[in-house]
Amino acid sequence: MSQKPQQANTSDVIQVRYDKLAALREAGRDPFVITTSDRDTLTETIKNNFEEYENKDVCVAGRLLSKRGKGKVSFMDLYDRTGKIQIFAKFDDLGEEEYGFLKKWDIGDIVEVKGFVFKTQMGEISVHAKQVRLLSKSLKPLPEKYHGLTNTDLRYRQRYVDLIMNPEVKDTFIKRSKIISSIRRYLDSQGFMEVETPMLVANAGGASARPFTTHFNALDEDLKLRISLELYLKRLIVGGLEKVYEIGRVFRNEGVDTRHNPEFTLMELYQAYTDYNGMMDLTENLYRHVAQEVLGTTKITYNGVEMDLGKPFARITMLDAVKKYSGVDFNEIHSDEEAKAIAKEKGIEYEERHKKGDILNLFFEEYAEEHMIQPTFVMDHPIEISPLTKKKPDNPEYVERFEFFMNGWEMANAYSELNDPIDQRARFKAQEELLAQGDEEANTTDEDFLNALEIGMPPTGGIGFGIDRMAMLLTDSAAIRDVLLFPTMKSLDK
Repeated sequence: MSQKPQQANTSDVIQVRYDKLAALREAGRDPFVITTSDRDTLTETIKNNFEEYENKDVCVAGRLLSKRGKGKVSFMDLYDRTGKIQIFAKFDDLGEEEYGFLKKWDIGDIVEVKGFVFKTQMGEISVHAKQVRLLSKSLKPLPEKYHGLTNTDLRYRQRYVDLIMNPEVKDTFIKRSKIISSIRRYLDSQGFMEVETPMLVANAGGASARPFTTHFNALDEDLKLRISLELYLKRLIVGGLEKVYEIGRVFRNEGVDTRHNPEFTLMELYQAYTDYNGMMDLTENLYRHVAQEVLGTTKITYNGVEMDLGKPFARITMLDAVKKYSGVDFNEIHSDEEAKAIAKEKGIEYEERHKKGDILNLFFEEYAEEHMIQPTFVMDHPIEISPLTKKKPDNPEYVERFEFFMNGWEMANAYSELNDPIDQRARFKAQEELLAQGDEEANTTDEDFLNALEIGMPPTGGIGFGIDRMAMLLTDSAAIRDVLLFPTMKSLDK
């Protein structure tokens, strides 16, 4: 005789479900011993091709999310990954025993139904059940109306429930998957090769960010989680692969807000024998391709604001953007002291270690960034904030770099890559000095990367795309957590 499952401190509703499971096991109908299903048709296929499926026998399976009816007739809604379909079940078709078990099904149970397709008098496409089977018992009830919950924290922690109850959430993540697939298709068609590089690294470089650290027991060494994909991908350019990209997780030990999560998805690509102008062209073409393929249009709307990817993207230098929106012309500022003086005058906070280029960037963030709504390339950054980028030949205080903006957000960051190992060593030295002054986001010298540059790297253009922000824009999602299946959350034990 099977032993009745017990669960301490459960509600009456949950205990009823455990009692039902015990009864099923007693009757030799334990759903958890079932290993597979005979499902042969998805609900969307039936609904999109009713004329082909009318009166045809099918087997569907999915989660039960509603029940209605009385006596010897029952109606239920079954959901699979493509949508829902109504199930029509009668006592006369199933018999007393089977219909009795069906009547005890609960919302949330996972079931299998064999029967034929028909349309009810109300015009709803349905499956007329001839055989039914419980595949998995739901032991905890689902929320009646998940939309009514104001606790978004619970939605993120229990994404599995969120996906069950909110079809639009599932649609967002389906679109996210399609966005990444579309990116891959485009880059593959352009001759790029997808590669994988290490996540655990001795030197976390390629970006300005604090890394996470960990310890590798086997070698008794401290390692870091990568903050960027850049330096290893450039090694592959040195190796002659010429056009490479990687889509992967990177990790930055920073705060959490609507646009930042400590682990996020980055796509970086590098192409030999081009520069940041080539990366601008690639960015325009890639964004148009993805929007058209995933959304069917190059016009997207985010939070009620329309952005047009079909038009040529605007291009403006950082100097011109700051002059336009702050009225300050940094071409007329010739020293760090003058830059700090104008920052004080305008109420821009800075650190003593900051130089003119750092303060120009602070002015851009304060005055100009929010105005970059339509697709815009902000070009020619100061050298102080760009340690891995080629100088502009005609103005060595600035580099061949752009950031791509939409909706006031930075969406991508690109360079004409620095391939001079002597200059790169000097830049690393400057970064080490910043680190010594307390800048936790500064880079450290990577000797193996310098060795690769000494072997010789061709002129190269490179770019990094934030996949999560791209998904936010193309799905009209308010926060980065809405496009991450399992966003980072503070432990409930803390």
